[in-house]
Amino acid sequence: MISHNAKTELGNAHVLLTGATGFVGQAVLERLLTDHPATHISLLVRRKGSQTGQDRLRQLLRKPVFERWRDAVGAEEAERIVRTRITVLDGSMTSIPELPSHLDVVIHSASTVSFDPPIHEAFDTNVNGAVSLYEALLASGSDPHVVHVSTCYVGGLRRGVVPEAKLEHDVLWHTEWTLATRTHEQTELASREPAMLEQFMSRARGNHGKEGPIAAARASENARREWVRSQLVAAGRLRAQSLGWTDVYTLTKALAERAAEDLWGEAGHRLSVVRPAIIESAFQHPFPGWIDGFKVADPLIFAYGRGQLPDFPGLPDSILDVIPVDFVVNAILAVAANPTSVDEPRYFHIASGASNPLPFHRMYENVRDYYTQHPIPKDDGFVKVPAWKFSGERKFNRGLRLAKKKADLWDAALRLMPNDERKRALATRNAKLRAGIATLHNFIDLYRAYAQTEIVFDDRNARALNNALPAEVREDRGFDVERIDWEEYLQKVHLPAVSELTAAYRRRKAAAARPANARPQGELPQRTDVVAVFDLERTVVDSNIVEQYLWVRTAGFRKAAWPKEVADLLASLPGYLRAERRDRGEFIRAFLRRYRGMPIARLEEVVQRGYADTMLRHTSADALARIREHRAAGHRTVLVTGSIGLLAAPLADLFDEVVGSSMHVRDGVLTGYLAKPPLVDEARAAWLQRYSEEGGYDLAASYGYGDSHSDLPWLSLLGKPSAINPDAELARESHKRNWNIYRWKSGGSGVRRDVIAARTTLPKRTDEKSD
Repeated sequence: MISHNAKTELGNAHVLLTGATGFVGQAVLERLLTDHPATHISLLVRRKGSQTGQDRLRQLLRKPVFERWRDAVGAEEAERIVRTRITVLDGSMTSIPELPSHLDVVIHSASTVSFDPPIHEAFDTNVNGAVSLYEALLASGSDPHVVHVSTCYVGGLRRGVVPEAKLEHDVLWHTEWTLATRTHEQTELASREPAMLEQFMSRARGNHGKEGPIAAARASENARREWVRSQLVAAGRLRAQSLGWTDVYTLTKALAERAAEDLWGEAGHRLSVVRPAIIESAFQHPFPGWIDGFKVADPLIFAYGRGQLPDFPGLPDSILDVIPVDFVVNAILAVAANPTSVDEPRYFHIASGASNPLPFHRMYENVRDYYTQHPIPKDDGFVKVPAWKFSGERKFNRGLRLAKKKADLWDAALRLMPNDERKRALATRNAKLRAGIATLHNFIDLYRAYAQTEIVFDDRNARALNNALPAEVREDRGFDVERIDWEEYLQKVHLPAVSELTAAYRRRKAAAARPANARPQGELPQRTDVVAVFDLERTVVDSNIVEQYLWVRTAGFRKAAWPKEVADLLASLPGYLRAERRDRGEFIRAFLRRYRGMPIARLEEVVQRGYADTMLRHTSADALARIREHRAAGHRTVLVTGSIGLLAAPLADLFDEVVGSSMHVRDGVLTGYLAKPPLVDEARAAWLQRYSEEGGYDLAASYGYGDSHSDLPWLSLLGKPSAINPDAELARESHKRNWNIYRWKSGGSGVRRDVIAARTTLPKRTDEKSD
């Protein structure tokens, strides 16, 4: 029973807090520091990289939630308080150090923050973590009152009123934990079976073979790990649903409660279980709208504000049980100050659905009104948020299947199209369609159960405890949900807070998308330890090695042989394309065999005459401007080609160095074989690494310009890479990595004149070089 005169003070209690770096945990710590000045606080804090637990605490205390406390006590007093009142225990929930023997209160708020983690991770954090804590408490000799923070949704898949009581189920937590670990082991073994590895490798070679064998092997292993993770996520979801829970998060939180009861609350100790609903931004403390990152409902709100959710299969009259974080913290500390009797665990629902319900349609209307009045900016104006029809899950899923089929058809069509500007635009549009479908699937998987729930959480125990608090402190430390005006809270407190998070997210994304090489021309930094590497084909020159070969043949050989040459080339083209898809180096080797039997002197003569004029007309004016800019900034400019370096001779004077392949010559005639392997994909990356070491160049400050998926390995080494007229794969990867993407156009006669003029104005520091 709750006393009519509940306590609010913890006095000089020694409090152990887990999860102090989390959203709820840091708010509990702030309240302990602010309103319970006589307490001593032990914090279980995990090391993170080179940061100790103490380092992470000092970083934590600089966050906005502690600002009012820091201002109130001053910097020197804050340092003294940290030294004298707080003890940091370096450890984690799965590696708990020896605990103090004189604890009075334990507040266990640590848990996974994901709804849908792999099954073994959920059990390891939520169940193993709780078991480890209670076993460590038993070993310490302490007999504290434990406040175990759980969630309202441990009740599982049910309808109607859920009481504040022990859960009714017969699932054995230790058995499920053991089997979850075994599922992880079996899935890892299955992923390493030869048939599975062959699937991963085959797919990786198809998608990443052009980058090189190491890239393909790395992609294969990443695919294996992703497969393992997806299998374990599915295993967790299915096991939870088969036992009557929404997901593995709520299942493991329920089993953690049962472990707490078995090991502590029904074993001669005092246990209180606090079950919050969906925790969101603060109602008033430490200030209205305080929030630390996106919480449960916020990604859905953010996605809606960005126009990414045209509809959602929720029940408009379901209760979206939202509770401000400061109400949760106030309840936790009120429960901590009023311990239960030995062997009689108590349960508290900190929820709004029973006393002040917020239906899903009311939440949606508030969100829609807010983003209609405060729309999110986009490139061409503002996002217009959609009007949901709540048409039902069946109709919604049918529309989603049709959208996926449309994306699949576009992918098939794109594979048959030539790699031009139109294909790139269509590929980008289809990628956005696929991203939208993936977003919808993700949100449905995560939120379906919470937007279709017909549960009401009884809160009589929580209301009784709140009403028993002294009237003079109830305004500040109470948790009466009937005080909340949902329109006022959502429109003026929570949604502005989410919008600020959204704006911060956009600023970070925009900053990440503006690398230093996005400066306007003329603003490159003056440095001599920077290299600018330009790929030749489809980057500086709008051509490939096939077209260059045709330029050579048309400029240097009699026209009577031309029809036979074209027919032979067309007949060989399918084989060349297959080689190109498999491996860039294989394609170059195969194609350059066409030069077999050509006298080297004849080739040099052709390159100097008609071939040179053709290449200069196909040189990009944008490339020429960028080369000039780098040269003016003192950067070393290098032109690299996987083809014969001799074919780049017309542009050699624009660069400090030309690096390309050379062909084997016997008796003055080309044999059709390269003297060394072609400088492409990972081979070019290895060359660039060595080049920078020998020349003393800072790759993190250097620039690269490439057009093909095969350029990824060497572009990735540079701090300022750019994709020029990229193929679909490089464009997709560039978007993902926030690289610059430029469309450089080929020149014409005007560029030819500019290149010729540039030869006299740009100093040449080194001679042409073949590698």
